Amino acid sequence: MDIEIGPTDVYQPIPHPFFLINPTTIKMSWYIIIFLTILVIFVRLKLKARPGRLQVMLETVVDAFDSLCKSTLGDRGRKYLPFIGSLFLFVWMSNIIGIIPFFEEPTKDANTPIGLMLISIFTAHISAIRIKGVKEYVREYFEPALRIRGIWIPNVLFAPLNIVGECGKAISMSFRLFGNIFGGGIIILVVSSLVSFVGLPPFLGLFLGLFSGTIQAFVFSMLALTYTAVATS
Repeated sequence: MDIEIGPTDVYQPIPHPFFLINPTTIKMSWYIIIFLTILVIFVRLKLKARPGRLQVMLETVVDAFDSLCKSTLGDRGRKYLPFIGSLFLFVWMSNIIGIIPFFEEPTKDANTPIGLMLISIFTAHISAIRIKGVKEYVREYFEPALRIRGIWIPNVLFAPLNIVGECGKAISMSFRLFGNIFGGGIIILVVSSLVSFVGLPPFLGLFLGLFSGTIQAFVFSMLALTYTAVATS
């Protein structure tokens, strides 16, 4: 079946043999990246020994995430602060950008949560290999192992279960974020059709965008931090 792309189909998903490329998702993601980059540069240039209100607020947020990273990962937690903090900010902005008219949340597209999940899982496993070594990393997939007279014998029956468990973590991590943001959009659409876009939907959208979006961003970043801690423990 031939698909013709006309002037009105500019922001429709483009057919692809493996996945769908959604130009709107890419555009929204780049808007967020550019905004966060400008914000970071602006804040960096405005840092003062006697901070103002904005600097105090931002330092409080950074200190909170720094404490979370240290309490979860110990002494090496500070090294993961830039990653976890950046992950939270991007997911948070991706969740709440929909409250702005004519903007859409990139996390409503399943490709965005899956991509963020792959980055988080990749970071956790690479950290585990770097800290434990390849031998100890692979060995954990065969635990609990058999030990006969002090000799470690790999339990091949548990290896598939451990691999499936790791895959389950990844799937639940990405689809939890996608389901909550996509489901929130459906709720707003249904309620809007019932009350003809009067009164309730704007406040409902604001609530789901800010409150639920913030909670989901925090949960996602904390899951990434927890999986890294478990993998490197």
